[in-house]
Amino acid sequence: MYKVFLVDDEPFISEGLCDAIDWSSYGLEITGRAENGLQALERLKEVPADILITDISMPVMNGLELIRAVRETRPDMKIIILSGYNDFHYLKEGMARGIENYLLKPINIEELTETLRNTVERLNTAVEPAFGYTEDEIGLLKDNILYRWMTGTIAPAELEERTRFLNIRLEGAYVQAALLRTDKEQCESANRAIKRFVRRMSDAVAFADMSNDLVVAVMAESSEACKRKAIELLTSLRQELPEIAFSRISLGTSERMDGGEQLSYERARRAQEYFLLLDRSEIAEYETLLLKPEEESAQLQVDWAEFGKLILAKDAEGLCARIDEEFDRAQTRERTTPELLRGLAIEMTIRLKMELDAIKPSESSAGGVFKAVFGKVAGATDREKLVAAVKETAVMITDALTRDDKSPVVKQILNHIHECYQEDMSLKSLGFQYKIHPGYLGKLFHKETNDTFTEYINKFRIEKAKELLKETPLKVHEIAKQVGYWETGYFHKQFKKYVGISPNDYRGLL
Repeated sequence: MYKVFLVDDEPFISEGLCDAIDWSSYGLEITGRAENGLQALERLKEVPADILITDISMPVMNGLELIRAVRETRPDMKIIILSGYNDFHYLKEGMARGIENYLLKPINIEELTETLRNTVERLNTAVEPAFGYTEDEIGLLKDNILYRWMTGTIAPAELEERTRFLNIRLEGAYVQAALLRTDKEQCESANRAIKRFVRRMSDAVAFADMSNDLVVAVMAESSEACKRKAIELLTSLRQELPEIAFSRISLGTSERMDGGEQLSYERARRAQEYFLLLDRSEIAEYETLLLKPEEESAQLQVDWAEFGKLILAKDAEGLCARIDEEFDRAQTRERTTPELLRGLAIEMTIRLKMELDAIKPSESSAGGVFKAVFGKVAGATDREKLVAAVKETAVMITDALTRDDKSPVVKQILNHIHECYQEDMSLKSLGFQYKIHPGYLGKLFHKETNDTFTEYINKFRIEKAKELLKETPLKVHEIAKQVGYWETGYFHKQFKKYVGISPNDYRGLL
């Protein structure tokens, strides 16, 4: 068996990984653990290890410093990085040091196990990466940069630097995003095949987004050329790649570069919802399924953020009242047609479903229920039936969010966290207390809360810290201890991770 050494300053993470993965099934065994780089470096002198899995941000010696030191004596060791930071410089240096993968926290267990499987294959065949970056490493970096470009979360100067470094061409006056969603079991092979196909094009790029959907962005000098090229590319993909025969393909709108890509991507995502009604062999085009962009701008000035707040509040009555208001407002406008009202109903239904999908994916995946609602919207013969169908969606969503279907043991664990969050706790200690195996408890907790145990308790503690920062004059280090963090630097790290700014900056905004 190959030996694995884990390094993370969060005991919850290393304990969770030990229990969540059947290491022996991959021909692996855990031979040691450490809580910082220096401790790991000392133990690695005595403990055998073929694979090092390490966090980046740790006290005493961080992950990059550890990797540099390990590479001096063990250039052949396989290294996997775990990080709470989506940071280009960390990723770039990690790649330069020859890592197997760079995984963001919270850890996707499927992604980690796939990385482990590939790493074991490399060890078995003793094939070392070629000089420079491997294809997988380049793909990882490109996905990261292109996703940030498509979602508007990267500054222009940074984007220029990264695209030049990776030889990515984003040229053209217009851009149009397509989204390809493939069944889980075929996703990885299909995404690789699509990327290889698109790589041959000079006017298109492809990358995987955070949901592991494949996004293809087509660029051209005119809006018409962009639309034509996008359809031609998607049609050719279907013809030449049997791997995507059953992919659900949606197409956003052609928009001007330098900002329009975000709108095109969002519309491609929204058009995906139409596969509740469409056959997979079709391409769901935003412009043909929903209102044309100019009509949307003129007629559908809906405050979707307000809808989101009402959903989070589980306010069915408020949602229904808001739906009535929007239909009343739409009907009083000039040039409002029955089809525009039907378009408003469809748009509302899609938006409501997307909100549920973001909050509670396990409920939203029950597409048959939504398909029935879409059928009622499409078949409504008057406004009363149209509005009733949308209200049915709103009530169904609030019911799903209100319904408490957690197992008794998870309810006990949640109550324990809420009452004793200041105390040190782990899956192992809680498993012992509630007489349940910590590995099983971790999986059950994640399944029913959509958070790992570590993520949940950190989020809860940070929310409590925000309350104390707002309501008390306590100093930051005092608040850190009150919510369960005994090391102030670690508290700062977690606070910035979940809030985006430091505790002091947060208090300054209040």
